[in-house]
Amino acid sequence: MQLSLFKSLWGHRGAWSQALPELRAGGFGGFEARPPSSPDARREARRLLEEEGLDYIAVLFTSDDIVPRQADTPARHLADLAARIEIATPLAPSFLNLLVGNDRWPLGVQVEFFGRALELLAGQPIAFGFETHRARSLATPWLTLELIRQLPGLRFTSDISHWVVCCERLLDDPLDDLSAFVERVDHIQARVGYDQGPQVPHPLAPEYARFLAFHQRHWEAVWQAQRARGFTRTTLTPEFGPDGYLHHLPFTDAPIADLDQLNAAMARCEREHFAHAHSA
Repeated sequence: MQLSLFKSLWGHRGAWSQALPELRAGGFGGFEARPPSSPDARREARRLLEEEGLDYIAVLFTSDDIVPRQADTPARHLADLAARIEIATPLAPSFLNLLVGNDRWPLGVQVEFFGRALELLAGQPIAFGFETHRARSLATPWLTLELIRQLPGLRFTSDISHWVVCCERLLDDPLDDLSAFVERVDHIQARVGYDQGPQVPHPLAPEYARFLAFHQRHWEAVWQAQRARGFTRTTLTPEFGPDGYLHHLPFTDAPIADLDQLNAAMARCEREHFAHAHSA
């Protein structure tokens, strides 16, 4: 099995072409990003992907943004999902990373919503996964595991940093059996969270070593499950980002790290980690 690394454009301002130097320097094979908002920008992005021979993972949000509009109904989320897939498809993505739903919906509504989402996606030729994310339907591992029990056809993008901060602990208790989830993960977003936040200041700082180790054990479990399912390629996106995730110094509001450097360090770390895990 081969590891393909993607460069996240979260926090990037400007045209995709302006991120090419960092992409090449970091050894990334493509971008993970929302489709550009305008038709002209999407055509330019498609041209860039084709000319540079780059892969693309489309990030699609229902209900506008990371935190959904609270009044939006499941029907509105489903309509948004269909519309956003239609927008992304001309960019020829290899994977659709879907952030859907609302954490406030009761279990019965969640089950019905994901059942209908799977029906909508049933004829979709592009692979997809629902991302684990706070404020969204998959905000906690416990609801996610119940959804899997009732809808075993669900597929996922794992960003387990959200679950770490949501549960306020590393999920390494003997009772924390996430195997049903791990067996259904098709894509990884690699950010290291900790018990009080979704993003450590630096993943390689020694004071956060146990948090990195936990995330790496989870990613290894995903790789093992994928290999058992016959995967020949696994995809991973280092996804340290802004928007309150990146720590800033008090009073000056100066960021304590550079996002491109953080993600490049995470990419190097996971390239080495993957090689070691598959040589053992």
